[in-house]
Amino acid sequence: MRGEFQQYMAARRKQVEAALDRYTAGLDAPSRLVEAMRYSLLAGGKRLRPILTIAASELFGLEAADVMPGACALEMIHTYSLIHDDLPCMDDDDLRRGRPTCHKVYGEAMAVLAGDALLTQAFALMAEQAAVPRVGPARAVRAAAELAHAAGAEGMVGGQVEDLAWEGRQADEPQLRRIHSLKTGALFRAAVRMGGILAGAGEEDLDRLGRYATHFGLAFQIWDDVLDVTGDAALTGKGVGRDARLDKSTYVTLHGVEGARERAYQAVRLALEELEPFGGAGWVLRALAESVVDRVA
Repeated sequence: MRGEFQQYMAARRKQVEAALDRYTAGLDAPSRLVEAMRYSLLAGGKRLRPILTIAASELFGLEAADVMPGACALEMIHTYSLIHDDLPCMDDDDLRRGRPTCHKVYGEAMAVLAGDALLTQAFALMAEQAAVPRVGPARAVRAAAELAHAAGAEGMVGGQVEDLAWEGRQADEPQLRRIHSLKTGALFRAAVRMGGILAGAGEEDLDRLGRYATHFGLAFQIWDDVLDVTGDAALTGKGVGRDARLDKSTYVTLHGVEGARERAYQAVRLALEELEPFGGAGWVLRALAESVVDRVA
C-alpha cells in the first residue's frame, strides 16, 4: 500500500504542477510580476492541498481533471499566503521550499504584488471551474464561497492576525487550537470540502470530510511545530528555529516535543475515525493523514 500511495502522490503532484504551469504561463501581465508569481508557485512543495481536493472528489466519482481549476486555485492561495508570511513585517524568513524567499529575490514590493496577483488569479480559476461539464455553475459557486471564507478574515487571514497578536505571550490550549484551526486548518478544510462539493457530495459526507480535515490540519500544524525545533533546514526547505526567534506560542512551548508529538498522533487517529464510513474508497485520505506524522520536511 505504501508503494501505491507514493505512486498516487507522484502522479497527482505531476498533474498539479503541469496545470499550475499552464495556468500562469500565458498571463498578459508585466513580465517581472509573472516571473515572481511563478518563482514561488512553481518552486515545488508537497501540493497537499490540491491533492486533498482531488482525493476527496474521487470519493464521489470525479477525476482529477474535473477539479483541477479549483485544486490549483487553492494552491495559488496557499502560495500567496507563504509569500506574505515570509515578509519582514510578518515572519521575516529568508528560505522557502529550499531557496530564497520571493522578497529576497524580487524585493518586498514585488513580493506583495505577486501574492496579491496569485490570490486574485485563484478566483479567475474558480470561475473556470464552473465550465467543467461534470461540475457545473452551482457547485462551482458554492466551492468558491467555501474557499473565500476559508482564506479570509474568518479563516486563514484571521488566524494569522491572532498568531501575530500572541507573539511574546504563551497561549493556552484552547487559544492555540483556535489559531491553528484558522491559520492552517481552514485551507485544509476548504480543500477537502471543495472536493466533495464539486463532486456533489451530500451534507452528511461534507460534514464528515470537514471534521477529518480539522483533525488533519491540527496534526499537520503540531508536526510543523515539532519540526521547527527538531528539523533540518536542508530537509524542510525553510528556516528552522523561527518560532523561538519570534517568541511564538506553539504546541512545543506548551507541551514539550514529546507532548506535542502525542497530540499530533491523537489528531491523526481522530481523522482516521471520520473516514471509516467510506471504507476502502477512503484509502488515499487515510494514507495522507498517516503521512503527516511521518514527515521530516
